[in-house]
Amino acid sequence: MNKPLKKIMLVEDDPDIQLITRLSLEVGGGYEVHTCASGAEALQAAGAYAPDLILLDMMMPGMDGLDTMAALRQLPALAATPMVFFTANTQDQLRQDLLRRGALGVIVKPIEPGALVEQIRALWQRRENSDAAC
Repeated sequence: MNKPLKKIMLVEDDPDIQLITRLSLEVGGGYEVHTCASGAEALQAAGAYAPDLILLDMMMPGMDGLDTMAALRQLPALAATPMVFFTANTQDQLRQDLLRRGALGVIVKPIEPGALVEQIRALWQRRENSDAAC
């Protein structure tokens, strides 16, 4: 497939984390980033934005990250869009559950701005390598 990662949708309710993450991805990674403060906002914007990757906060008011992922997967244009979770929960059981449910990866908060871009690139590359192996 070898599609370059260009557009990322960030779904995060905390304005400070949203700002740090967006700046890290834009400045450090050169990505175009569209931010949403809730799962409902992401559902409204995702189809028109057509992201290559979606970063989802796990714990949000209203729709949490899992509910948001499930709803986004119902949209045909986003059914196969890779999704990565942000969470402060470091339990391996949660990580394994998210991966089983179809997440590309899990990034633990608090994020390190310098390491975030490398984490995203590594997840994207792993995805590309697994697609090429099929």
